[in-house]
Amino acid sequence: MRLPKTEVLEKIYGESRESRERFESLAKNFKENFQKEEMEFFTAPGRTEIVGNHTDHNGGKILAASIDMDTIGAAYPNGTDTVRIISEGYGRAVEVRVADAEKTDKMKGTLSLTAGMIDGALKRGFHVRGFDLYVSTKVISSAGVSSSASFEMLVCSVINYFFNDSKMDCADYARIGQYAENHFWNKSSGLMDQMACAAGGAILLDFSDGVKYQTADFSFDKMGCDLVIVNTGKGHADLSDEYSEIPQEMKEIAKELGVSTLCESTEEKLVEKILAGEIHVENDRAILRALHFYEENRRVEKAAEAVKENDKETLLAVIKESGESSWKWLQNCVSRSDYNDQRVALTLAMTELFLKKKNRGCCRVHGGGFAGVIMCVTEKEDTQEYISYISRLAGKENVYPMRIRSTGASHIEKE
Repeated sequence: MRLPKTEVLEKIYGESRESRERFESLAKNFKENFQKEEMEFFTAPGRTEIVGNHTDHNGGKILAASIDMDTIGAAYPNGTDTVRIISEGYGRAVEVRVADAEKTDKMKGTLSLTAGMIDGALKRGFHVRGFDLYVSTKVISSAGVSSSASFEMLVCSVINYFFNDSKMDCADYARIGQYAENHFWNKSSGLMDQMACAAGGAILLDFSDGVKYQTADFSFDKMGCDLVIVNTGKGHADLSDEYSEIPQEMKEIAKELGVSTLCESTEEKLVEKILAGEIHVENDRAILRALHFYEENRRVEKAAEAVKENDKETLLAVIKESGESSWKWLQNCVSRSDYNDQRVALTLAMTELFLKKKNRGCCRVHGGGFAGVIMCVTEKEDTQEYISYISRLAGKENVYPMRIRSTGASHIEKE
């Protein structure tokens, strides 16, 4: 059995022993479930959003990066019109006929997302035929590091490699994943999650005119810091309405400014209209969220410059400011539907107390918010102490030190 090359594993994961064991298990499970010896291997990372919370859906800017939590898959064409996917721990295959993808039931989890990606790929002019795929993941589910986007980008990499001569690019992957979530999961997602999972490394994204991105030579490790993700407990799978309200409310304000999305106007025009009493919406929160959008774009630009200059102090200050804006202006640290559950806010507060004593580092809500995870950037010498400290609140199994990885969603070369 041919497995991924040792040097490729070391490039992706920084080691080859544990990762090789994962792929050995993956290959074994693929063979047992699909009775096939031939297979190819694929990987797609989760993502971290560094600065740019809830800006993509209104044409904003984001600094994001892929992380070393990933989804891996073993796959091979099956010569039929049916895509068959088995996710580790579930046993039963999800099956979608390519010809029937558009008619597949919505809101049915992996079945719907798979059908949505098939349909999205076909609508963008790409080829899709039947294949078998066994999937294993280390990306935390329903917790803000994009487990769904990681899965989507893995499937896109399979479709690209087998049926499209590797002609699909990261933007194609992202559009297909977004289409699946918008039309088959009723989730008003933007493109940030998918782009960050697809591209690999740190990327500066600009959604004001389509999807533009550029890579950034950056990692917290190079700055002498560690990135720690803390899962606060409750997942966010049942909070789609609250996520969808954010872009909807921002677009209400955009309409008041005479445009479709906030990127088409300016903060100066909004401030003038607020002071003149010319913003007519019932929900003041919508105004605060629009102000967050404009200030967050400014922060992304400042963060990008700090990354370019390797200016750690400025970058950490910007991340801290972004987190405070998400908490106060964007208001995505507490769920309105379950106001008594404030684990995100509590975990942030406890982390701030720790960092205050150290007088260094920063933290912020991570991803969509309302529930799920926070991120903390610590000096390396403080990392183990923070992990021990916050584990007493969240549980050691919910604390994840991680690194930014350079490899996005891709096929993995074998020995």
